[in-house]
Amino acid sequence: MKDCGKPSSGFVHMGNAVNSIDLARRVRMLSLEMTHRMNASHVGTCLSMADILAVLYAGVARVDPARPDWSDRDRLILSKGHGAAALYAVLARVGFFDEARLESFCGDGSLLMGHASHQVPGVEFSTGSLGHGLSLACGTALAALRQASRRRSFVILSDGECDEGSTWEAALFAPHHRLENLIAIIDYNGLQSFGRIGDVLGLEPFADKWRAFGWRVLEIDGHDHCQIRAALDSVPDDEGRPTVVIARTVKGKGVSFMENALEWHYRAADEDQLRRALAELGSQA
Repeated sequence: MKDCGKPSSGFVHMGNAVNSIDLARRVRMLSLEMTHRMNASHVGTCLSMADILAVLYAGVARVDPARPDWSDRDRLILSKGHGAAALYAVLARVGFFDEARLESFCGDGSLLMGHASHQVPGVEFSTGSLGHGLSLACGTALAALRQASRRRSFVILSDGECDEGSTWEAALFAPHHRLENLIAIIDYNGLQSFGRIGDVLGLEPFADKWRAFGWRVLEIDGHDHCQIRAALDSVPDDEGRPTVVIARTVKGKGVSFMENALEWHYRAADEDQLRRALAELGSQA
């Protein structure tokens, strides 16, 4: 897989240059270590969205790690807040806080809670109660339009949380208000906590549903950095519509024995599994 160079939209990362491929690999390794250390859950979902996070923070998002509250920053919201380990890992790697703090993940009294916490530099909202993130992103996008600001709102949703009615209320709201600065990214890995999406509550025809609601729809390989960057760089477009990117991913991506395996939604790697997983990821360098 090749790195796809600089973004074309004029929105540039305000920190140091970062290679998205290297960043994704490190996010995966750190997520494995963090969840192993505290016997925490959700490593599978961290691995499935690592590439999306890496591309966002390696050049697409207009952010400044030295000024996490900069008023004209792009807003990045992790609606699937149970993937907090991956979010914390990418924020640390690009300089929002010292990477050594990751060792406190899920510890007593730590700001790095098991679900995304707004107390952590770079985290916009506390999330984890699924179905709320798209509504939050609608609010930040609408505020930007009314303030004539060029900032964009990115929100990463899980496929499972598209079972939630609140997600579809927000999906109606966004086209009505012509939120062309809003981009929803759906980590469509096909698995949720207790089963496959098609067995628990089928979403297909998924793209057609979003189009019927008035969204611009892009369908991509959620592990191809060039496709991810091209999709995210295309916002805003000239249609006055919000964009949804349906990113087809693999739960547990990058670790052979975790890929597309339901048990890694809640399971943490033991010592031997961690060693094997890190070895696999290290060999990809």
